[in-house]
Amino acid sequence: MMDPRPLTPDEVRRRRKRSVAIALVLAALVAIFYALTIAKLGPQVLNRPL
Repeated sequence: MMDPRPLTPDEVRRRRKRSVAIALVLAALVAIFYALTIAKLGPQVLNRPL
């Protein structure tokens, strides 16, 4: 088990920056997959009757 020691303020800042960067990359991937899906299926897929 890891030794739970308090993080320094610099470590906290780096961890927060890394978390934000991962979140932005994940959001970009979601947007790319969504755009590719709409492009592949065509825009009329949104106008189908439910």
